[in-house]
Amino acid sequence: MAQAKLASRPRLEDQTRWRILAAAAERFADQGYAATSIRDIAREVGVTVGAIYVHFPSKDRLVVAVSEEGIGRIGRAVDAAIAGLDDPWDRLAAAMRAHLEVLLSNAAFARVIVRVTPAEVPDAARDLRQLRDGYEDRFRRLVDALDVAPGTDRTLLRLMLLGALNHTQTWHRRGAGRADAAGLAHQFVTTLRHGAAQPE
Repeated sequence: MAQAKLASRPRLEDQTRWRILAAAAERFADQGYAATSIRDIAREVGVTVGAIYVHFPSKDRLVVAVSEEGIGRIGRAVDAAIAGLDDPWDRLAAAMRAHLEVLLSNAAFARVIVRVTPAEVPDAARDLRQLRDGYEDRFRRLVDALDVAPGTDRTLLRLMLLGALNHTQTWHRRGAGRADAAGLAHQFVTTLRHGAAQPE
């Protein structure tokens, strides 16, 4: 029994790798990529700079790993939210709600996705774009399924929608009379579907 318990514990190397990822996510989210150094992360984790390089060969590989974790979390949340829904507008609203819930939770991994852009990390730009494209493909499918007015540029609609969702974290404040993620998603979809102009 004791051996089974011991075997179930995460390896020390895995624990260290996770602590590095978590500390890096906080730094990248709060300070940005350029202002964050490996030395800062090492100091926060309580390891040497060399120990970080054992797990991640460079800072750009570290930010890719952080982004992969963040996009994985938000992607799983969206997939779970739309599972079992058939109506395209309901699916979009559910996906938007899940996206906002993760983003507005103030989780560093999610904030890094918005804070650090591929252009800031030239050596890892391709990998970061692939991660983002993989996630945004969910919204491409959701938008493509909508019944919208003829001539609507669905690509532009998707990009505008994601831009609005991601920018929410810069102005939204909990407890300030603002709607929660579900309320925001409902308002987004209602305005998108029915417009904001007063009927004539």
